[in-house]
Amino acid sequence: MWKGAISFGLVHVPVALYPATRDESVDFDWLDKRTLDPVGYKRINKRTGREIDKEQIVKGVKQENGDYVVLSDDEIRQAYPATTQTIAIETFVPADQISFVYLERPYYLAPVGKTAKVYALLREAMSQAGLIAVARLVIHSKEHLAALLPAGPCLMVGLMRWASEIRPAEDLDLPAEGVNANGIKPNELKMARQLIEEMTADFEPHHYQDEFAVAIRTLIDRKVKAGEAQSVEPLEEAPAEASGNVVDLTDLLKRSLGGGRKPAKRA
Repeated sequence: MWKGAISFGLVHVPVALYPATRDESVDFDWLDKRTLDPVGYKRINKRTGREIDKEQIVKGVKQENGDYVVLSDDEIRQAYPATTQTIAIETFVPADQISFVYLERPYYLAPVGKTAKVYALLREAMSQAGLIAVARLVIHSKEHLAALLPAGPCLMVGLMRWASEIRPAEDLDLPAEGVNANGIKPNELKMARQLIEEMTADFEPHHYQDEFAVAIRTLIDRKVKAGEAQSVEPLEEAPAEASGNVVDLTDLLKRSLGGGRKPAKRA
């Protein structure tokens, strides 16, 4: 879905980006009960209830006082970040410093062209150091913060939420930290830990599944086998439609050393 390069120092590793997940949810379509034709959405003025033409629709952002700031398509387009096709590493951080709350969506990275050695070098160096790279990349005209990390034979990119998107826990009414602060007795803590230990096991992701989706698909399969699938039957006529160059990796690494910089603090 994307081709570019990982960039660290003076080294560029051409890579291709592949989705690491698939949508297993059940997608319900809206249908006309009489014919099973798909039902679409109309553009309705919510105040008058009247349908309006596409040409009359503009994009606006509502303000606190109820007013709107209207933006043209050109203004929005100019605000988009430039598509750089680069996963620009800004810094490397210890793996345990990135909380799961920041991680949003994973992708696989695969080497492109004659870059397997450089790909493997970055993967093994990061794995041995126990580090994750914090980087920026642009996908579909949207800039993302990302975590680049080794995962077995793969390098993976996890799109991250921006810090401003994480609600502070201070907004919630939470019990104070610490055993004494909550009057927890030693025997209560001991029993809780024993229960946790009894339920502790290695994580096996294939042991878990979306029970609702499984139940719906089972129901659908049963109806299909029972001959209950229904065909679309028209009730009325539809209207007529209007480079793989070899590089000296050692030289690039030497030139990059000492030339790296800490990421600038952003306002």
